Amino acid sequence: MTEDKPNISLFFPVYHDEKTVRVVANRALELLEEVADQYEVIIVNDGSPDASGEIADQLAAEHSAIKVVHHPENRGYGAAMQTGIATCQYDIICMIDGDNEYDVFDLKKMLAVRQYYMLIIAFRYRKLYSTKRIFISFVYNAVLRLIFKSPFRDISTGIRLINRAILDDIQLTSNSPFIGAELTLKSMLRGFPVGEVGIQTFPRNFGQSSATSLKNIMATISDIRRIRKEIFSDSYDMPEGRTRG
Repeated sequence: MTEDKPNISLFFPVYHDEKTVRVVANRALELLEEVADQYEVIIVNDGSPDASGEIADQLAAEHSAIKVVHHPENRGYGAAMQTGIATCQYDIICMIDGDNEYDVFDLKKMLAVRQYYMLIIAFRYRKLYSTKRIFISFVYNAVLRLIFKSPFRDISTGIRLINRAILDDIQLTSNSPFIGAELTLKSMLRGFPVGEVGIQTFPRNFGQSSATSLKNIMATISDIRRIRKEIFSDSYDMPEGRTRG
């Protein structure tokens, strides 16, 4: 007896990704045609100054399953992720970055274990990045494990599967790349089972990642401080009828 295919929403944000929008979208359609019953692909153009938005619109005109949401100005990775989540209509939500450093077909690993976990993230056991970026990633994950008491190896990798039930129970507020960590940490604290699957990455063939720009680093530090203050406050997620005076 074969399991029924799920209905899946898959979204990806784009910013300076004009060379990969079509590649990621076509890979997403190929995957979803194989693994999903009903599906949609949502492209979130986060005010990209290049042709990413125009190419996304072309793709939507070519494929009825593709939808495009445009931010009139760049609002940040976290804001783009929140827009993508809000636009998805199905209960299984897949997310991947739009720069093609992760492969859409790694979502098959996550879909295979979705019955066991409400949130599935990835850890990069092989990173084809610069030494600087690998070092920043190592420090970032080590710091988050320390200050949030979390066990995750690679908390903010840009590919994940989310069960919508989680999103009915937690509130995401980060506009920076920290939003992936915020989702994982708040899910962990609420007791939702969080799984990790190992993946490889692929080299970026154009430009540079904006994740490690000074602007994004500063925004991430600000969100880390704010979310830590929220989570470790005397009022966060208290039991019903109980307060700490």
